[in-house]
Amino acid sequence: MTQERSLADRLETLFRTVHPAGRGEYTNKEVADAIAADGGATISVTYLWQLRNGQRDNPTMHHLEAIAKFFGVPPSYFFDDEAAARLDEQLGVLTALRDANVRGVALRTFGLSPAGVEAVTAMIEQVRRLEGLRDDAEEGSGAPG
Repeated sequence: MTQERSLADRLETLFRTVHPAGRGEYTNKEVADAIAADGGATISVTYLWQLRNGQRDNPTMHHLEAIAKFFGVPPSYFFDDEAAARLDEQLGVLTALRDANVRGVALRTFGLSPAGVEAVTAMIEQVRRLEGLRDDAEEGSGAPG
């Protein structure tokens, strides 16, 4: 079962998670300027701010397509709860991999046998339990518990 989220929530997820490594999220101005430069819909900085804050919640399909294209997601992300949930899970993984320590652990498993990967996974799950974090199977989003 997927959780229904508002357009503002979905936009905030994209702004928080989809940005170049080593820097923070895009500004509304950066997004509006990039959409305009791409020949997409004309969208103002104020309108983006209103969408992100829930003050406006009924953009045109043209606006949604332009925003989706900028962030590299399908337009269905904004109105299909199941598609959004799947993509949010993938975005959670990408966010985790931005952390150099997480990336280092993942890369160190490269070349291990299946039994070796299973042993490392078991150790990680044990440490997660010791620290009071949920098991990966319980999370669904890949985010810390």
